[in-house]
Amino acid sequence: MNQNETPAVVMAVDDDEHILTVLEARLENAGYEPLLADCAETALEMLAENRVDLIISDVKMPGMGGQALLEEVSRSWPHIPVIMLTAHGSIPDAVTSIQTGAADYVTKPFDGHALMQRIAAMLDKSPQKKNAPAPKLGNNFWGGQAPAMKDFIGLLTRVAPAEANVLLLGESGTGKECAARIIHENSPRAQGPLVVVDCGSTQPTLLESELFGHTKGSFTHAVKDKKGLIEEADGGTLFLDEIGNISPEMQTRLLRFLQERTIRRVGDNRERQVNCRVVSATNAGLQDMVRDGDFREDLYYRLKVVTLHIPPLRQRMEDVPLLARNFAAKLCEEQGRPPVEFSQQAMECIMEHPWPGNVRELQHAVEGALVFCTGNTIAPQDLQLEVLETPHTTDDSLSLEDNERKAILRALEHCNWVKKAAADELGISRRAIHYKIKKYDISVPE
Repeated sequence: MNQNETPAVVMAVDDDEHILTVLEARLENAGYEPLLADCAETALEMLAENRVDLIISDVKMPGMGGQALLEEVSRSWPHIPVIMLTAHGSIPDAVTSIQTGAADYVTKPFDGHALMQRIAAMLDKSPQKKNAPAPKLGNNFWGGQAPAMKDFIGLLTRVAPAEANVLLLGESGTGKECAARIIHENSPRAQGPLVVVDCGSTQPTLLESELFGHTKGSFTHAVKDKKGLIEEADGGTLFLDEIGNISPEMQTRLLRFLQERTIRRVGDNRERQVNCRVVSATNAGLQDMVRDGDFREDLYYRLKVVTLHIPPLRQRMEDVPLLARNFAAKLCEEQGRPPVEFSQQAMECIMEHPWPGNVRELQHAVEGALVFCTGNTIAPQDLQLEVLETPHTTDDSLSLEDNERKAILRALEHCNWVKKAAADELGISRRAIHYKIKKYDISVPE
């Protein structure tokens, strides 16, 4: 490998700690960057957040298992080759893996040197995306100077080229539809349609017909056949906004579509194949809804193959001046008026405001300021900002990532920083807690 080249990232997935240790040493000696997971569930989380060039996975593992992991990788990250590890007595499982999409299989106990040779050969054949075009992020929405936003954009650009279903989480006004559009435009489905469905504003009685379509005469006012929005998204991306608002009946129908990739119009007996990627979004706590029995757990896991958390505006205040100026420039151009500037006092007001409505509130504030602005400089009084008695702070963040980091810290402190004990208390594996400590840059005392 050339000294200036970035080492290939090889993920090893096995519930046997000894095998992971052996693979880690072999991979490091061969010049690769190892990424270790002790279960398929942790591997999927890592895949969503890291570049991975090749996967070595055991077939037999508790929980999801290697075969299910392979199927998800083949569907969502088809460019990543997978080598399956299998015991001598499980050759039929290995054959099934090859049929499912595995690049190769190796029987245990394996020859480490021979395995590294196979990895090298596969990486040489694997298509590299070193010269891939820069992702299209839009001109005036994201900013991206704040660390929280840089992290989010990094994850967004890694997830977009995959085929995995994506669940976007974030407060109202953070830009979930814009994120869905970026995912679509940077995906292999960019030439197909992006169909947006607002599950929150569509009446439950109409949502089934809107999504699945209907046949003529299937109900009153059904005067002709109608293609549903899921069918309209065939070959492209279906964006389901406010997914937490759908009824239990619709949850069942949507789950069946995600499992079988077929739909049936209301009043029709014929099944229709539909091939689209599903991106969903919510500002509701779906995990709480699952726990309370208000949202199907199996549907939740189908939707959240990859989960992305959009940071609220108060966590990315470095981006606010750029966003405000870009909104002003765009609106001036649309209205055919000369460009405007923000006075220093106006920008100070903008930076001091907590923005509970996030980016949408900022955009509307700038639009309103242009109405009141009499010259070419926006003054504080033009902004019409409401003074809130209880402004948001980062301490009451609804971000799941913030809460997860706090939960891990509490568990570590409660267990006197013993990682294994903290992992047991949290109900996660040792590898998972090591990964999350690294992910959240938690400093653990010696």
